Amino acid sequence: MLQRTRERLVLVLIAALPFHAFLVSVLTKLIAGPGSAPLPILALWKEALLGVILLIAVVEWTAKLRMKNEELRMDVLDLCILGLVLWSLIQFIILHSSFSIPHYAFGFKYDFLPLVAFLVLRRVPWSSSFISSGGAVLLGAGVIVAVYGMATMFLPMSWFTWLGYSDRHSLYVPGGPLAAFQQIESIGIRRMQSTFSGPNQMGLWMLIPWSLALTMAFRGKAFSFQLSAFSFLIAIVFSFSRSAWIAAAVVSAIIAWKHLPRKHVLLATCFLLLLATIAVVAFPHVILRATSSAGHIERPLQALMTMKEHPWGLGLGTAGPASNRFSDTCVELPSGSDASWASAHPDLCVFVGGVQVQPAGQSCQCPLLPENWYLQMGVELGWIGFVLYLGFVVLILKKLAAVSCQLSAFLMFLGISIAALFLHAWEDSAVAYTVWILLAVVLTPRQTHPLNP
Repeated sequence: MLQRTRERLVLVLIAALPFHAFLVSVLTKLIAGPGSAPLPILALWKEALLGVILLIAVVEWTAKLRMKNEELRMDVLDLCILGLVLWSLIQFIILHSSFSIPHYAFGFKYDFLPLVAFLVLRRVPWSSSFISSGGAVLLGAGVIVAVYGMATMFLPMSWFTWLGYSDRHSLYVPGGPLAAFQQIESIGIRRMQSTFSGPNQMGLWMLIPWSLALTMAFRGKAFSFQLSAFSFLIAIVFSFSRSAWIAAAVVSAIIAWKHLPRKHVLLATCFLLLLATIAVVAFPHVILRATSSAGHIERPLQALMTMKEHPWGLGLGTAGPASNRFSDTCVELPSGSDASWASAHPDLCVFVGGVQVQPAGQSCQCPLLPENWYLQMGVELGWIGFVLYLGFVVLILKKLAAVSCQLSAFLMFLGISIAALFLHAWEDSAVAYTVWILLAVVLTPRQTHPLNP
């Protein structure tokens, strides 16, 4: 009974997660009126539901240990997670810093909550019906997100403000509604974000159903898998998320290498490289995006310098998405840009060529965003946390690669891990909770020894 309830709740969670930002925006407007920030009681529904799921799993796990008189067994993956959490607490003693509960809470939510869910849920049984239903739910949600995303590429701003989104585009304001959409720098091309809070979040989540559909399509399954995979590919392409592009290309290459003749794979690779070169030459503002690309180079270098200056780390919640919660909203523009448009938004901190031009006479505290999930962990947890987390990711990849029947799970995790080199890929709950729950189903610990590597 408990297992069935838990599995149904998990299906509800992974089905609703892709629509979180959309639903919270709409419901916030209905309850609090237009222009309101997402209501916390609405935004936290997913953590509340995940908490109920974990509570049920703990009850199941405890009952199983008592009935079978078993020991509490842990493997290396569990020890890595517990080591990271323990280090984040010891770190405050070493740093002699004040313990900030809000910073730690938000940092724990982004960095550790999905890992704790993985640790707990890998210890309870999962039925074959849940596995098949979970795949169908992910594919169905993916198709809905892709179709609606295609429509949003053409819908007017009035549609989004009517739903409860902000009338500003391309800006994240912690105290306001979500941006309706993002555009590619100054050229005005809209990026697809569909029901998500941003195009990068959507592009990365699409790697999940994309990996599943592509795996099934190459196994000769129904035509619907091929059609679904095509719709997911369209969504990834028009998210204009270069990290998602790279991850999707790697996933596709691995699938092709396993299922197609080597000659065909090499020819397809040459053709795609030629196509990419033509695209870069013909549309440099779309592909290269000078300002964005500069940030993806400068910010990781700044993170490395921070790690060099603070080898023990700055503490949980001081970098990455958690730092957005405690910082000003900053907009960085290239030298010579016209920032006059920002005068209508005095709450924005605007920098032109690295020089602050708004607000005058007030120093801005911008978020610390390394644009790399691994370096974010390094800035927060120092070199110890950085090495421990890297080792944890490598162990996950090795274990997934060893389970030949779980290719789609391996591809999902590999894709997100690659994207994490360029973005805070695990910040979105739809990506993090979904992937780590799926990994918990696949990577159950072996029960042969108290410590299994």
